[in-house]
Amino acid sequence: MPEQTTGPRPTLEAVAARAGVSRATASRVVNGGAGVRLPLVEKVRRAVDELGYVPNHAARTLVTRRNGAVAVIIAEPEFRIFSDPFFEQQVRGISRELTVHDAQLVLLWVEGPGDHDRIARYLGGGHVDGALAFSLHSDDALPAVIDRTRIPVVYGGRPAPGTSPTVPFVDCDNRGGAREAVRHLVELGRRNIAHISGPVDQTSALDRLHGYRDVLIDADPTLLSPGDFTEESGARAMAELLDRRPDLDAVFVANDLMASGALLTLRERGVRVPEDVAVVGFDDMASVVRRTSPSLTTVHQDIEDMGRLMVKLLMRLLDGTGPVIPASVITPTSLVLRDSA
Repeated sequence: MPEQTTGPRPTLEAVAARAGVSRATASRVVNGGAGVRLPLVEKVRRAVDELGYVPNHAARTLVTRRNGAVAVIIAEPEFRIFSDPFFEQQVRGISRELTVHDAQLVLLWVEGPGDHDRIARYLGGGHVDGALAFSLHSDDALPAVIDRTRIPVVYGGRPAPGTSPTVPFVDCDNRGGAREAVRHLVELGRRNIAHISGPVDQTSALDRLHGYRDVLIDADPTLLSPGDFTEESGARAMAELLDRRPDLDAVFVANDLMASGALLTLRERGVRVPEDVAVVGFDDMASVVRRTSPSLTTVHQDIEDMGRLMVKLLMRLLDGTGPVIPASVITPTSLVLRDSA
């Protein structure tokens, strides 16, 4: 138990004296330095606990040249971040892995280009050691803004063409997962298979659209309808497709939220799922799938693990424990069969 005291807060010198080591040795242990024998490490840690010593952050920064903080930049408006469970799952994975590395998460979101100067000033101000950025759009200047700050960065999602090739990223096999989903619908005997896409200025949506077209090379353009990854856009796109192509018998939807909206529209129109129209989503987000009726067949990606992998790549950049540019990671996907298809 820490000693109870009303005097000055314990110093590093007091920790060193209690442990019977030099101040330099105590400093290396407290600040995570290497080169200290395990018995001495244990003595210092015991002294820290007994005295209730709290390391001085500013002093630690001088020793380690690290702030112990990472910026998580989401290129979406606030309402999307707090309404889409995808972001919740990815940030959860990031937060849990940062905890393993004793680092703090600083969340930044981007409502529009007007926020770029604020982001650049913060990143360039020495407040964080590195950044994780995701949900980027192809016409967004944010990657260039981050690049100018010269801090280490890892992207969530395959960057758009033209983005610096030296930046590692973590993504799932969007195209392969889409192909598997559409092949399943073909194998069910469906012939007029529609697709509700996400915003095609994002590589994840574009890759899923390409996966759909890989299987249905001559797909009729009237079977395509765009959405924006929200439930409302899925409902709207489904209504447009039914009005335009009442003969459609299946739909592959680019994410679970839009698939949930599509199912609502089908129910309102009196269309039976899967008897009349089979539906497949993408993401396998439990919080969305639980409330779909019938239960949603969808493509699974491990969103939380992707967040963890982003942190691991960033830490390799910060620690210099791997190649100067760590290899990017593409995680596998799998089709989860339920009642909707």
